Amino acid sequence: MRRLSGNELREEYLRFFEGKGHLRLPSASLVPENDPTLLFTGAGMVPFKPYFLGRASPPHPRLTTCQRCLRTADIDRVGTTARHATFFEMLGNFSFGDYFKEEAIGWAWEFITRHLELPRERLWVTVYQDDDEAAALWERIAGIPPARIVRLGKEDNFWEIGVGPCGPCSEIYLDRGPDRGCGHPDCKPGCHCDRFMEFWNLVFIQYFKNETGEYLPLERKGIDTGMGLERMAALLQGVESIFDIDLVRPVLDQVARTAGIPYGASPEKDVSLRVITDHVRGATFLIADGVLPGNEGRGYVLRRLIRRAIRHGRLLGIERPFLDAIAGTMVGVMEPAYPELREHTPRIREVLRTEEARFRATLDQGTQLLEQLLERLRAEGKRVLPGEDAFRLYDTYGFPFELTKEVATESGFTVDKSGFDAAMERQRERARATRGEMSYLGGEDDAWARLAERLRSEFTGYQKTSDATTILALSREGQLVDELVTGERGEMVLASTPFYGEAGGQVGDTGTITGPSGQFVVEDTQRPAAGLIVHVGKVVSGRLRMGEEVVASVDAQDRMDTARNHTATHLLHKALREILGEHVRQAGSLVAPDRLRFDFSQGRPVEPAELVRIERLVNEKILADLPVTVEELPIEEALRRGAMALFGEKYGDVVRVVSVGDFSMELCGGTHVRRTGEIGLFKITAEESTGAGIRRIEAVTGRRALALVEERFALLGRVAALLETNVDEVTSRVERLLGQWRDLNREYQVLTERLAEKTADDLAERAKDIGGMRLLVATVKGFDPDGLLALGDRLQARLGESVLLLASIDGQQAHLVTRVSRGLAGAGLDAGRLVREVAERAGGRGGGRRELGRGAARDLRALPAALDSVAEKVASQLRALDLSHH
Repeated sequence: MRRLSGNELREEYLRFFEGKGHLRLPSASLVPENDPTLLFTGAGMVPFKPYFLGRASPPHPRLTTCQRCLRTADIDRVGTTARHATFFEMLGNFSFGDYFKEEAIGWAWEFITRHLELPRERLWVTVYQDDDEAAALWERIAGIPPARIVRLGKEDNFWEIGVGPCGPCSEIYLDRGPDRGCGHPDCKPGCHCDRFMEFWNLVFIQYFKNETGEYLPLERKGIDTGMGLERMAALLQGVESIFDIDLVRPVLDQVARTAGIPYGASPEKDVSLRVITDHVRGATFLIADGVLPGNEGRGYVLRRLIRRAIRHGRLLGIERPFLDAIAGTMVGVMEPAYPELREHTPRIREVLRTEEARFRATLDQGTQLLEQLLERLRAEGKRVLPGEDAFRLYDTYGFPFELTKEVATESGFTVDKSGFDAAMERQRERARATRGEMSYLGGEDDAWARLAERLRSEFTGYQKTSDATTILALSREGQLVDELVTGERGEMVLASTPFYGEAGGQVGDTGTITGPSGQFVVEDTQRPAAGLIVHVGKVVSGRLRMGEEVVASVDAQDRMDTARNHTATHLLHKALREILGEHVRQAGSLVAPDRLRFDFSQGRPVEPAELVRIERLVNEKILADLPVTVEELPIEEALRRGAMALFGEKYGDVVRVVSVGDFSMELCGGTHVRRTGEIGLFKITAEESTGAGIRRIEAVTGRRALALVEERFALLGRVAALLETNVDEVTSRVERLLGQWRDLNREYQVLTERLAEKTADDLAERAKDIGGMRLLVATVKGFDPDGLLALGDRLQARLGESVLLLASIDGQQAHLVTRVSRGLAGAGLDAGRLVREVAERAGGRGGGRRELGRGAARDLRALPAALDSVAEKVASQLRALDLSHH
């Protein structure tokens, strides 16, 4: 076998298939582009799904790639075996209606025997049990004897994904010797022992499975192959596991150096070293591809990888943050094949540092609580952690269930998963009930879903804001009724309606519904079930009945303001990606008449200068008066054109595509302006964090943006008038005043220091001596709280073992400071208690530590008596201490 580095193997494979007429394409992102159905790219064919499904045309009938992939189905096995990993690279060659089995098998055999020089006598293959053609080709082309061609069933050697293209597959194995096997005389591929390692899968896409389960022959057959780069590199480099190859071992060695533990010294510690290595590899690429830690979806998977790595680091004794340094090593190893990693390194390290700091605090608290729970159960002779306890750790302390399970398992416990799930569902039910109580719809979503089975509302609001229609249903307090009368609140369903029901972040329309004998004011419009638009509001005059003809009129001004904000949201989304980077992805939005709000993935605050550039770019597109066009397209065509889809959204076969000139294209069902010039003006009003890795921008447009600008100019004018200058000179005038204030403040500090020095000298002479201990009670003027504290410091330095009760009159109140020297505090005197007693006797509040107390008194007339009373009490204590010393 040729000994090749990982980089050499990757290049050798791609060059080989380029020589066979394939077009080499770069690796796609781990985040599937415009495919909301998948969390991650988990195979080389994922970027080519539209081609295999016949929904788009490939750039070439033959393609070859090395695709970075992420799979988490076996995350719990990572580190415990020689071959399991979440992150890996998949080498692949693909045909779309071009070559088929003969070429795929012939080229695979040529590559592994002539270019990689694998020993022919140790190569085995599997085929689908009914695929006589593939078996015959292996025998004829490769000369593999029938004894080394293993037929397996549908579970092992047939590829399908529900309805759609599918077909049998053939896998290639290397026999690593009987010493690695199970000892069974019939051991062969398909056995679960480690003797035979599968390294290349050839999928022959030749059928279409329809809805009835029939397999129909495809006219245009395809090839999809996948070879795990790490597995093949391990074979060629003669190492035991994928963690020992040259693309992975440097990262593992860095982890081992950080932990101060040699790899191979302890099986348990080796597991942790491998887990950290794998998870940092995956996390590094996820962050580079724009994913940020979060509580759901892709963000949750990334957070889980990071947190598992941190916990395994602690098992190795690594108590300081370390992941960002490991990621730096990872970037150095992978940069030759993925040069874009270098560009993303600052963000990768920043995200890892932030997430590690956050989780370490959680881990400390959660681990301590979990260990206490397990200790209690152990004492009770129990070995199952109740699901309620696991859920409380998750819900209250953010401790992930998977981590609870791992810690419990290592301690010999199991976790009641069904109890955890039940507790989670109860919380969701409470949340749903709360939403129901707050909802206009009274929480009757199930009733609306049943109603939607027989009723449908046609939305006409894209074309008009007023429509003649018919009442199909009326509801009051969750019950269907025949009519609503003056003063009654309720809900209404119309046969057709121009009212937009809340969806996609856009709020529901408001307006009126007018019938022959009454009027209904629409306060909100909702979509509680598919195909059903519900108008929520109140009858303000007369009555409205089932079946009546009515006129539904949307508040046109609010609709226009909402449309301005919705189109501006699309412009903002695109501007964020252009200025901050392609990692920006929408995480939520609100589009209302009076404002817009946009949440997006971003690991750091947006700098003020960046906000200026973002706002300017949006306004440039508004001034350009770009056309806003709407098309309905098959989803495959829309995605092929580059329309942005949101992960988690459910799209039909035909989607609505909103394009803003050639600047922005998104799948969107909302209402929009016809040209960007109608937006008028865009102003950002706030930028803030809403959680880990998520930032929020709020903004206004149109009338409200104009009102904001007018308000700010008016405010600037008032400030200029107060400063007795013109608007253009406000900044320089304020800077001059601030300079004067700083000069005066410095003079004030000097004078205060002198006053404190003089006052301390005077007051020190008035301190009472009680057996060598000093007691000073004094009321002064001209000291703020900090000045009074500094005065106490000076006095205590002069007086030694002492107790100070100080008050400073400031208008209608007095600031209080009490000081007790360390020796007296150790003898039982408490400054915090003393100041509290004085303050409470004088109508105020106070508290503090044994050596220092601070407070305030409101009743100045009661203050002298309060000081005297507490001072007498302290004097008695000091005298008692003096007697005890004698």
